Amino acid sequence: MTELEDRWRDLGEFIREQRRVGHLSLRKLSEMAGISNPYLSQIERGLRKPSAEILQQIARALEISSETLYVRAGILEPREGEMDLVDELRRDPWLSEEQKKTLVQIYETFRSERRAAGFGPSPEELAAIEALRAEEVGVQQESGALAGRS
Repeated sequence: MTELEDRWRDLGEFIREQRRVGHLSLRKLSEMAGISNPYLSQIERGLRKPSAEILQQIARALEISSETLYVRAGILEPREGEMDLVDELRRDPWLSEEQKKTLVQIYETFRSERRAAGFGPSPEELAAIEALRAEEVGVQQESGALAGRS
């Protein structure tokens, strides 16, 4: 197996794991993400290479950052010194699924309260950050396509 095939298989396993953590059936997640059930199944088995847009739809449905999936897919490089706390909580083997869900809800509530109190990035700033990240993905994909033609 090539490194690229390994990456897609690992991405699929991660998506499957996140789906199970969220107690979602394959059918339910495909419905929530707006993609077909067979296509999601192929992604989870590492047989298909989803686009950045499809990854974003899956991330939204799983309630995780699209950046997490972009990094796992190799579309974006991991940021130095930055971690996704929600992702880390969901992977913690010491916590039950109910504890993970509760901690994530508490964390998101605290973030929302701070945002409402004027701390942290505003919704507009968050949208701008997401737009920049999406633009980075587009540039990296375009670079990869150009490199493939040479």
